[in-house]
Amino acid sequence: MSLVSSVMGRGIVRTIRSLPDKKFPIIAGHKLQYSCNLKCKMCPFWRREDETLLNLEDEIRIMDSLKKAGVSFLGFEGGEPLLRRDIGDILYESKRRFHTSMVTNGWLLKAKIEEIRDSLNYMFVSLDGIGEVHDRLRGMAGSFRHAVEGIEAAKGYMPIAISSTITRENMDQVQGIVDLAMKLGVSVNFQIAYDYTTAERMSPEKMRLRDTIKMLEGYKLSGLPIVNSKEYFSSILNSWYGNDPWRCKPWLTINIDPLGNIVQPCYVLNEYNGSVKVWDTNILKLWNTYDWTPYESCNKCALACYLEPSLFNWHNPAMVKERILDSVVSLVRGDLSW
Repeated sequence: MSLVSSVMGRGIVRTIRSLPDKKFPIIAGHKLQYSCNLKCKMCPFWRREDETLLNLEDEIRIMDSLKKAGVSFLGFEGGEPLLRRDIGDILYESKRRFHTSMVTNGWLLKAKIEEIRDSLNYMFVSLDGIGEVHDRLRGMAGSFRHAVEGIEAAKGYMPIAISSTITRENMDQVQGIVDLAMKLGVSVNFQIAYDYTTAERMSPEKMRLRDTIKMLEGYKLSGLPIVNSKEYFSSILNSWYGNDPWRCKPWLTINIDPLGNIVQPCYVLNEYNGSVKVWDTNILKLWNTYDWTPYESCNKCALACYLEPSLFNWHNPAMVKERILDSVVSLVRGDLSW
């Protein structure tokens, strides 16, 4: 299931129809805090100190601003969102307004599932390797065990996908991660590590990565439970190893930092730094006066929150079927607890 199909029930058709004439975000990501109980090598965010965190009232102000701007899908991340004592209230308010997801490292998931289980449409649990490999990358012994136990505790309440970051240290773990997802009865979504200036340089060696991406493309085509679309893998191969870059559409996604500031132009290029409060901003005016042109040919990252929506094409029947129609059929059949 792609990000585009996941927002189908919240007005995606209305939103996409107007995209040629007007730019506005349909997907939002919000870091609730930078603080985390793990110390991942490839992550710059736990290295930042949180200022005073927003209260529930301010979180609702963010949500209402995003809703007004046309956002349909809101994903929470961190840091570690489950460290927030008010996470249950935040997720409850979000699900009243949006299709809501969360990314967690899974350490607290088993303990917190009763509090959040009715307020999420989808959950991603980070796993970057099997056993000790994951623990080493995440900087904490026991991380793998806690994540797997959390998945087992939560999978009966909502669709879950493993979120796995491909780094130079775990490319040989990709097949094991897919096997684990199948064993647990969940899906898996892959990201490729990006070298932030304040984190360890963990991006994969490009020639080795090509073989891994080709393998994952084959897994997807064979029907294994991989969230990434076929086009996600083929676009990386065509751009990074050929002369056919994808056109990035960063305006389809808006990110909000822990203080309620808009991150612009994107998550990666300014390393998640914002300065303008979302509730003090006319998002639609900002989106349609900002010069997005320099970023359309970037192709520097392969974050699914940017690449997947950028690739969607209503004139591609196969893409519409996979990402929209098949998802709706699943909903009707009750395969997904949305």
